[in-house]
Amino acid sequence: MDPDQSYVSPLSTRNASPRMQAIWSPRKRFGTWRRLWLALAEAEKELGLEITDQQVAELRAHLDDIDYDAAAGYEKKLRHDVMAHVHALGDVAPTARPIIHLGATSQFVNCNTELIQIRDALTIVAEKIAAAINRLATFSEQYRSLPTLGFTHYQPAQPTTVGKRATLWAQDLAITLQEVEHRLASLKFRGVKGTTGTQASFLALFGGDTPASHDKVEQLDRLVTKKMGWPPDARYAVTGQTYPRLVDGLVVSSLASVAAAAQKFATDIRLLANRKEIEEPFEKNQIGSSEMAYKRNPMRCERICGLSRFVIGMTQTPFVTAAEQWLERTLDDSSARRLTLPEPFLALDGVLDLLVNVTSGLVVYENTIAANLAAELPFMASENILMAAVKAGGDRQELHEVIRTHSQAAAERVKSEGAANDLLDRLRSEPAFSEVDLEAALNPSGFVGRAPQQVDAFIRQVVDPIRERYAQAISYDPTLSV
Repeated sequence: MDPDQSYVSPLSTRNASPRMQAIWSPRKRFGTWRRLWLALAEAEKELGLEITDQQVAELRAHLDDIDYDAAAGYEKKLRHDVMAHVHALGDVAPTARPIIHLGATSQFVNCNTELIQIRDALTIVAEKIAAAINRLATFSEQYRSLPTLGFTHYQPAQPTTVGKRATLWAQDLAITLQEVEHRLASLKFRGVKGTTGTQASFLALFGGDTPASHDKVEQLDRLVTKKMGWPPDARYAVTGQTYPRLVDGLVVSSLASVAAAAQKFATDIRLLANRKEIEEPFEKNQIGSSEMAYKRNPMRCERICGLSRFVIGMTQTPFVTAAEQWLERTLDDSSARRLTLPEPFLALDGVLDLLVNVTSGLVVYENTIAANLAAELPFMASENILMAAVKAGGDRQELHEVIRTHSQAAAERVKSEGAANDLLDRLRSEPAFSEVDLEAALNPSGFVGRAPQQVDAFIRQVVDPIRERYAQAISYDPTLSV
């Protein structure tokens, strides 16, 4: 079929980075199968099975020269993907053919490969989260003291600073980084467990039900685990035919937490762009709208939100799959997992590249931020003004009524007439406030509390340790066009 007549996933063409795609590629999958067969043969030989140096050397010589056409031909005939690749490897390693996959079940290569892919993919996710946190921390430091209008219920509320708001985005990401790191730390290797997880086939290979045979099977499990780059004890103690499918659900849930944090950030930037306060980067020749030439649409943040929604929506199927596994295993997991395992990683990888890109080039319009704050600040400053007038000798209750009356009138003028907030002008005309320095009472910096100091503490307590742990990764610059 012609390429333009075949569906191609946008996760590959538009979103995921080459590095993440490589982890879920056929080369990685089937190359890891061959490395597992090599590790198994080496370990079995070391533990006394009749496997020759030549057989092991032959396997080692053919780790990556995979004949995909030959494998496809075998699979069409045998209707079994693992056995198809056993035969394809046996064709180029004929001496080793009798000992390829010796004692193993298909899930020896499938499950262990997937766990390696998950581990490697989670590592990339963690690194990119750290890179985004680093960018946001730098942004927070730059704008630690710039007052801006705060919002609750998307209604004007007590001012904060631009830098403090950015720490909230960074803190969400730091929480998800901790979740991803926990998932990595608790991930284990399936190892060498046999058809239903009892290791019966390996026990038979080593002589049957004797203490020495049991010991060798345990050694085999540890040795293969170590050869594949895992700590020898980082194995699931027991399995059925597969590693626990609950792991997939937990992994995708961790990815969904990252997606939620990213979507929250991107949504906030979209809201702020509408207020003309902060925008994502916009290229010199970028087109915002095919019709409205003046527009600067927040398309990167919109893509973050759309892809994040996809990742969050992928959490259900892995848990349903885990719940519906019958006894030691049923095969209805396979077709679904071909989608639900790689695709959340591919989509989130695109999200994180966009996130790093956007956080690297946020555009801040300080004058607009100041103007928007100034339009609301007189209302928020009324309590400060009241206290200053009381200290100047006024009656608190009388002053309160004056402020209340003028505040209501000013608010009505703003909402009904679209006019400017004239509360200060109204109060200046009142003799009771003649001794109050109204301009000083309206200094925006006096309303942000400890926001600048909170930025400093957050960077010191949360960001600096992340920067130290990910010193080699935080300078990441997405190579994917975003």
